[in-house]
Amino acid sequence: MTEPNSAAPAPLFGASDIRRLAEEIGIRPTKTLGQNFVIDGNTIRRIVSVANIGPDETVLEVGPGLGSLTLGLLDAAKAVVAVEIDPVLAAKLPETVNEWRPEAAGDFHLVQADAMKVTALPVEPTAIVANLPYNVAVPVVLHLLQHFPSLRHGLVMVQDEVADRLAAGPGSKTYGVPSVKAAWYSSMRKAGVIGMNVFWPAPKIHSGLVSFTRREPPVTTATREQVFAVIDAAFAQRRKTLRAALAGWAGGATEAERCLLAAGVDPTARGEVIDIAAFARIAEAHEARA
Repeated sequence: MTEPNSAAPAPLFGASDIRRLAEEIGIRPTKTLGQNFVIDGNTIRRIVSVANIGPDETVLEVGPGLGSLTLGLLDAAKAVVAVEIDPVLAAKLPETVNEWRPEAAGDFHLVQADAMKVTALPVEPTAIVANLPYNVAVPVVLHLLQHFPSLRHGLVMVQDEVADRLAAGPGSKTYGVPSVKAAWYSSMRKAGVIGMNVFWPAPKIHSGLVSFTRREPPVTTATREQVFAVIDAAFAQRRKTLRAALAGWAGGATEAERCLLAAGVDPTARGEVIDIAAFARIAEAHEARA
């Protein structure tokens, strides 16, 4: 007697499933909401695998759309809480989960809301895995990291150049405000590139995967808001030295130079060469004088 085959993987959406679901509820993907639905099951499996989700974890998904990634996450995690802004898509999602993953329906939680305004969820997430709209990816990531300290790690799919910015380190050409602010909360690295043809509609650019692991912010007496104000000022005029770029923020170039020297930062350096800890020291030096 032959041994039975191991269970086949649970089915995931293909292109025909996505188009059928969209037709059923009468929707077309909109640029306004940055909707590009994943239509390839292997891509979903890749994302879930790279995200390294444990079976005891609760995953936060932003912009689940028609639910293609949601199904893959339900297969890997203990529970999924999905935040969807589109009321038509939000209404359909529980039905889709009931049909495709009936055994996991009780582990699926839906919140119809703008992710930029969510500050509480019905369950506490430990990870985020999301295909984020290109136009709001950075503010959404920063907002969620700020308001949900329970998020210990995650993987987000964003526009490829945004992925480069989030993961960039000091001295890189792509290092800027997103890089430094993200570094306040976590270490980020680029975890891969996704082609255009696995989406409907197909975007005109590649997507990038960014993996992050939560870490403690720099030890400082300055607040997050105070540190972020320094970052914004430093990159508002990238070509200027920090002494010049921070003059308006500090109340004059002389005061800016004093803060920089007190923080151990060269006043003639530019913002793109210093790390989050240095920005924290600059903010702290300024507040100590206030």
